[in-house]
Amino acid sequence: MSRKKIKLAYITNDSARKSTYKRRTKSLVKKVRELTTLCGIEGFAVMNSPDFGSQVEVWPSLEDARRLLSDFKKLPLSKQNKKMVNQESFLEQSLAKATQQLRKLREENRQKELKEVMFESLSGKGILQSLNVMDLDEVDLLIKQNLTDIDNR
Repeated sequence: MSRKKIKLAYITNDSARKSTYKRRTKSLVKKVRELTTLCGIEGFAVMNSPDFGSQVEVWPSLEDARRLLSDFKKLPLSKQNKKMVNQESFLEQSLAKATQQLRKLREENRQKELKEVMFESLSGKGILQSLNVMDLDEVDLLIKQNLTDIDNR
């Protein structure tokens, strides 16, 4: 059974907020533990909330977290930043990916349009007279490609 979508907003009821905080921190620690086990990596989680006690929660332990953080800081900057992204670079990557998908879809649509023109011209409709030279060249290339595909079969 799927869970219903919850609205992300500040919980005004103190007891409900505290219980949600505890439940979510347990869930987050469980996820980090599973990730380290399944992927064979080292990781840690630090949770600090001034609202719910002054004690900082650290998993697996404060010493392990300090050791991992110092090991990370000892790495060269190029390795530290290798797969890190900030909001700007993430948006740039997303935009580049969307642009690539758009270019691919436009090319597929163009190929479908050319196939449609080719089949309409083969059925006897005089559609080729309305095309410009570039479109005719592309239809010519498509026809030659189809003929070579047929010959190869």
